[in-house]
Parts: sequence; structure tokens; C-alpha cells
Amino acid sequence: MAAGHPLKATARWAAAGLGTLIMMCVLGCAVGPDFVRPQPPAVEQYTREPQPAATVEADGQSQRFEIGTGVASDWWRLFGSPGLDDLMKEAFDRNQSLQAAQAGLRRSEENLRAGHGVFYPQVNGTFEAARLKSSQVRLGGVPAGSIFNLYTLAGTVGYALDVFGGNRRAVESLQAQADLQRSAVAGTYLALSGNIVNTAVASAAYRALIESTRQIVEAEKEQIALTEAQAEAGLVPYANVLSIRTQMFATEATIPQLQQKVAQTEHLLAALTGRTPAEWAPPHFSLADLKLPPEIPVALPSDLVRQRPDILMAEAHLHSASAEIGVATAALFPNFSLNGAYGVNNTSLGDLFDGPGTFWSLGANVAAPLFQGGSLWFKRKAAIEAYNQALATYRQTVHDAFAQVANVLRALEHDAEALKSQSQALAAAEEALRLIQANYEAGLANYLQVLFANAQYHQAKIGYLQAVAQRLQDTAALFVALGGGWWSAHE
Repeated sequence: MAAGHPLKATARWAAAGLGTLIMMCVLGCAVGPDFVRPQPPAVEQYTREPQPAATVEADGQSQRFEIGTGVASDWWRLFGSPGLDDLMKEAFDRNQSLQAAQAGLRRSEENLRAGHGVFYPQVNGTFEAARLKSSQVRLGGVPAGSIFNLYTLAGTVGYALDVFGGNRRAVESLQAQADLQRSAVAGTYLALSGNIVNTAVASAAYRALIESTRQIVEAEKEQIALTEAQAEAGLVPYANVLSIRTQMFATEATIPQLQQKVAQTEHLLAALTGRTPAEWAPPHFSLADLKLPPEIPVALPSDLVRQRPDILMAEAHLHSASAEIGVATAALFPNFSLNGAYGVNNTSLGDLFDGPGTFWSLGANVAAPLFQGGSLWFKRKAAIEAYNQALATYRQTVHDAFAQVANVLRALEHDAEALKSQSQALAAAEEALRLIQANYEAGLANYLQVLFANAQYHQAKIGYLQAVAQRLQDTAALFVALGGGWWSAHE
């Protein structure tokens, strides 16, 4: 019986392959679990006690908590410092950690685009030129072989049938990794902005302490001059002069330590803005330039898990681990693919497309893992345990985030109470120092009372400035704990 025409046979093969492709794509499914975002904890507040509407009034200011309100993306502007705004913009443009995170995001996005290529036919072309010598002896012949040139031009087409969804799960994992990097960028923005505000407040507080300490030193110098005059008049022993002078030197010795703290904050700000300390003149912040935000937005717990970058990173990692279970599961099943090839060859390059040198092939492949020593099965079990690990990490991240918000909310309440007490202590110490100073000048108080009043006022001033700075820093810490409002910039 005569053989069928090659083109008809090719058509039959193509029709059969297309039918098989359609059937497998229709019946095919992605094995493994479909990812579902974890539900947030079933709580409506961060602390066991009800959240108060506002803090107590301290230093003439009270902060109100606005429950359910979102954080602004540029939350640091609430501190009302143009210098801080400029510094933040400069840091966003030059910080190297931020640029590294952005590069990591771009890398993951390119990997995702590359991963999508598996859904398209893979087409390759080859050209080969070779000089050969044939041997008829190898074919059972007697005549000697001949030497000739052989030119081959060929193209191949392959298409993987993702019957069990292994490729889809792999791309899903790449998508989750891109989401993780996107959240990492948001987290880097958040950490950078929080560090800058915290460092600026610390710098302002150290400068205020230096100024206050210098004022105390000047007051103590005046006391020394008065005591020297009294000693020369024979009213008091000279030991009084030495005692007050000793205290003055001890007070003055704290200034270089504070100056070192200021230098450290300046060096840190230089690093955060992508510069070395030698090439950058930092702005000078003062506590008077930093306003306390009177209204504090507090996101609901159910919103926090969808906004805070570290939680979103843990969720993306969980999503990737879920998809990897599907990849490992699909590896247990056969792989199906369609492939074809077409080419021409000839002993003459000029006659490459002429003559009977055409060849082609069309077929389907099935590759099934028959025995792998249990490796594929245990890899799937390992993928499941990796998911369980990621799930536990996600839950712990959520718990840690809720605890951090609760800590800062309570800190703001306590900061206001502490500042109120420090303000009262400072006012009392200042009044006591004024009265003791007046009595000392009139000869009604001794130098020990002066020393005690000086020490009390110095400690009260330090405590007051530290309380003011702590209140500002904890306010910034709450904005950071709530996620920093990075999503608001894209709404």
C-alpha cells in the first residue's frame, strides 16, 4: 500500500497535537494549595485597657488619638520643621540602603517577567557549518570515504504543557517574591524616615542640654564671684569658694560629653543622607523648631496587618512558600511537551535552500518520574514544612507589631504624665533656686543650700528636656509602628 503524502501526515500530527493541547489545557489544574491571606487577629484594640481619647495636658499640650484614621505618607511634616522636610527629601534621593532595596525590587520584577516566558513557545534557530570526512566502512561498504562540506540551517519549536500547574505555581512564587521586595522598599522608607526624625530630635535635645548647662555654669560662676567677695570680707570661709567652684567644674565637664552626642547625631544624619561626615554640613535642630503633633491617627488592628511593611513581607514570604508546595507537588506528575523542528542542509552554502536537503520533525514528549529514591516526595514534605514555618513567622510578626503599637500608645500616655510632673518639678526647682540665690546674696542662706539648689535645678532641667524629647520621639515611633502611611502616597 502506498504511503500517505508527507504534508497530509504532518497535518494529521498537527491536528492530533493541537487536540491534545486543548484537552490538557482544559482538564489541567494547578496542584497544591491556593493561597488565602491570613485573617487578622480578632481584636478591636491594641491594649487590654480601653484606649483613652487623649493624653493629659503637659507643658500646655495634649495629644488626641483618632481611632481608625490613616497615617499620612509624609507624616514627618506634622512636626512642622522645614529643615526636617528638606533633610528627608535629601535622604530619599541619596540613601544607599534605600537604593539597594529599590534595585532588589527591580531585580525581582525582572525575574517575574522572565518567569512568564515559560507560558510561550520556545523557538530556537541554529546554523552549523562543518567539514566532514565520511567512512563507508562504518556502513559496511568497501569504498574509501570522501571529504565534503556540510551546511545546516534549522529551527526548533517547543511548548511545555503545564498540565499540573507547576509552571504557574513557580511564576506565582516569583510574584510573591516581587511583592516581598516591594514591601521591603516600603519598610526601608519607613525605617529611614523614623531614624531621621529620631536622630533630629536627639540632636535638638542634646543642644538644648548644652545650652541649659552653660546657663547653669554661668550662674555658678556668679555664685563663685559672690562667695569670693564674702570670703575676702571674712564673712565665710574660703572653703565655700572651693566647694562651689568644684561643682561648677563638674557641671562644665558634662558639656564635652553632650557635644560628643551632638557630633554622633550629625555623623549619623550624614550617613542616612548618603554622605560622609567630612563632606556635609548638617542642619541645626532645636526643640523649639519641632512641634508636637496634636492629633495622632491610630489605625484599626484589622487595617494594620494590611499596611505595615514587615507584616506584608511575612505574608509575601508565606505566599511564596504556599506556591512552592504546588511546584513540589507538580514535580511528582508527568511532564508533557510538544516540539517540532524544520531545517535544510546541503554540501554547498549557495544551494542550501535547493535540493532534497529538507528535514523536519513533529512530536510530543512525556517524561514521568518513575523512581527517584523518594526525593521528590520528601521535597514536597519539606515544602509543606517551609510553609508551616513561614506561617508561624507571619503570626509572630503580627503579634510583635501589635505589641509594639500597644507599647508606644501607652508610652505616649505616660510621656505626657511624666512631662507634666517634670514641668512642675522644673518650675519648683527654678523658684527655689531664685529664692536661695536671693537669700545667699543677703547672707541668709549658706553655700550648702546654694549647692543643693543648683543640683536640684540642674537635674530638673535635664529631666524636663529629656521628657520633651522622649515625647517627640515616641510620637514618631507610633507613626512608624503604624506603618508610616506609605500606601497613602499611591491612593
